[in-house]
Amino acid sequence: MHGHGCWDGGRRRGMWNKGFGFDPRQFWGMGGPPWGGRGGMRGGRVFDQGDLKYVILQLLDEKPRHGYEIIKAIEERFGGAYTPSPGTVYPTLTMLEDMGYAKVTPEEGGKKVYEITEEGRKYLADNRPAVDDIFARITEFAQNIFGEPMMRIHRAFKDLGAAVYVREGRRTPEQLQQVTEILDRAAAEIRQIG
Repeated sequence: MHGHGCWDGGRRRGMWNKGFGFDPRQFWGMGGPPWGGRGGMRGGRVFDQGDLKYVILQLLDEKPRHGYEIIKAIEERFGGAYTPSPGTVYPTLTMLEDMGYAKVTPEEGGKKVYEITEEGRKYLADNRPAVDDIFARITEFAQNIFGEPMMRIHRAFKDLGAAVYVREGRRTPEQLQQVTEILDRAAAEIRQIG
């Protein structure tokens, strides 16, 4: 997703289907939702440049974690709608270690546990307004996607999908044209709402 994560379609598909009865990401195109705008992430990205280091430091301030635990914790904050890629998380951990804000303890089997340092806690405190803003945006995003108003829309999409595709093989070309015109009108009306 814009180089800042992945939808991990195969692993998450079960969660989406269980929750909505269909995969709403199909309606967003290009594998993800239209980030941005009020209540969403900025600039078409999940995190602004530099935001991820604050998120990781905050998670490490809560408790020491393995890299994969950090990935899972971020995924959970987004309600499962976004999973950061290892290719963004691990380089950020290395950067935090180089800056002296995090330290790593090797474990058996080659695993590493990351924890915040005193310098990291001071850096986090010095940047508390930015950290709080990032986590407020994450929370608002998750509520916008999984709150009851949006859940009603997801259920409506499920009903729409069933209405369109259940009889797909038994409709005449004329009937399919009618369905297309109905969907086009609905899309146009929704766009006019804003």
